[in-house]
Amino acid sequence: MTPADADFHQLWKTKYSKLIFRKSDTIPEELHQMVQEGFLTLRKHDCFFQDLVRIKGKDFVTPVSRILIGNPGCTYKYLNTRLFTVPWPTEGYDIKYCSPRIHDACKALIRLNDYLHIEAVKALQGQNLFETKEIKDSTVIDREQNFATSFMEKESVSKDQSSCCVSEDDYISLKNRTSYNLTLLNYMDPLQMLYLKQEPYFGMGNMAVSWHHDENLVERSTVAVYSYSCEGSAVEESNEQKLKGRDPAVWHVGLKVAWDIETPGLAIPLHQGDFYLMLDDLNVTHQHCVLAGFSPRFSSTHRVADCSRGTLEYIFGQCELALQNLQTDSESMALSLKSLETAVVKQVEEIHNETSLVLSEVGKEEQIEEQRNETLSCFLLVLTERQKLRKEWTARCQSEAAESLPEDQKPECHPFWTDDECNMPLPYDLEEVIANLQNLVQSVE
Repeated sequence: MTPADADFHQLWKTKYSKLIFRKSDTIPEELHQMVQEGFLTLRKHDCFFQDLVRIKGKDFVTPVSRILIGNPGCTYKYLNTRLFTVPWPTEGYDIKYCSPRIHDACKALIRLNDYLHIEAVKALQGQNLFETKEIKDSTVIDREQNFATSFMEKESVSKDQSSCCVSEDDYISLKNRTSYNLTLLNYMDPLQMLYLKQEPYFGMGNMAVSWHHDENLVERSTVAVYSYSCEGSAVEESNEQKLKGRDPAVWHVGLKVAWDIETPGLAIPLHQGDFYLMLDDLNVTHQHCVLAGFSPRFSSTHRVADCSRGTLEYIFGQCELALQNLQTDSESMALSLKSLETAVVKQVEEIHNETSLVLSEVGKEEQIEEQRNETLSCFLLVLTERQKLRKEWTARCQSEAAESLPEDQKPECHPFWTDDECNMPLPYDLEEVIANLQNLVQSVE
C-alpha cells in the first residue's frame, strides 16, 4: 500500500506503528545543506565502493556503493563482510584527512548523527506514552521536548524536573538504544544499473536493496535513515502506469511483517531530505527494502552497531590476554605455555595465537593422558573451524564476483604464506596438521 490507498494510514497505525516518518521541512535548512554537500563531496572524491558480500554461500557485488563513517575504531559487519569506519571528527583523536572537504563532510555527518539521536529519543519517549494514551496532548509533546533538550545539554535528567518524569533506568536504556556510533552511507544511480531485481511479493517494482533485517546491531536499538535523492537530474513524477499505486520514478522504503506475505506491505515515498526511524524491535519483527526511483540517491543510515568484538582495541586486548599464558625460559629463552587446561587452550586458540606452542606442549610425555586427550580434542575443533574459514576466504578472493572488481578494490587473501616460510608456526593449509591430530586422538582412545 501507498499513501494513495484508503487503508494506508490505518495499516501503518496497526501493523507498522514503530516506523516514524518525518518530512524534510522538519530539519533545519542549514543541516540539509551541510549534509547534502557532504554527500556530493564524498562522491566527487571517489569514496563510495561496491561491497563484495556472501549470500547463501555465493559471492555478489552489491548494486549500491557504500562507505562507513563513524567512531574511530568501530566496524560494521553485514552479509559476511566487515567494513571499517572512516572516523568522523572526534575529541581526543588526531584524525588526518586527505582533504579539508572530506573533513567537512564527516563533520556534517556527525552533526546529522547528533540531530537524529535527539529525534530518536523523542520518538521513543513518545511511543512509550502513546501506548498508554490514545491521543497525545500538548503536555506529552512538552515532555518529549524537555527530555530531548536534556540530552542536548548535559545528557542527564534532573530528578526534580516535573515536566519530564523519566527514571534513571529508562534514561540509560533510551540513550543506549539511540547513541549512534556510525553511519553506513549508500549511493546508487538506478539508470546506470543493467539490472535491478523486482520486488517479489507485492508488485512494488525495482528494488535497490532486497528485503532484509539490518545486522550487527545492539538489541532493540533504533535505526535512523536520512534520504537525499538528486531529483533535479531525473523526472520526479512519472507519467507511466503506476505499480500498485507506487510511482516508479520516486524512491520508496518498503516494509513488511517478517516472514508474512499475507499482511499488505507499505511503500512510503522518500523525497529529498526526508528521514525515518525504525524504533525498538521493528528491525526484528519486520523486514524492509529500498525501492529504486529514477534519480541518483544518497542515504545515511545511522546505527548503534554492536562493536563489542569488532574494534582494534578489542583485538589488542585479546592478544594481550592470550600472551598472559606465555612464559620465557630465562636461560634458553625458549617459549612455553603456563597452562594446558582446556578452558585456557580454547580461549587462546579462539584468539588465534600460540598455535605451535600448544602442539609442542601436548606432545610432551609427562602430560597426564586424560588431560592430553581433552586438550587435543579441543584443539582439533578450533583448527578445523580455522581451516574452514581459510578455505572459504580463499575461495571468495578468487570468485568471479571478486575478479570483476577494479584492481584497487579486489580483496586480498591475507594473511597467506607458503610452506617454505619457516618463521610461521604452522602451514597455511592445515589439512595435514588436522589429520595428525585426529590420529593422536584415536591412538589415545
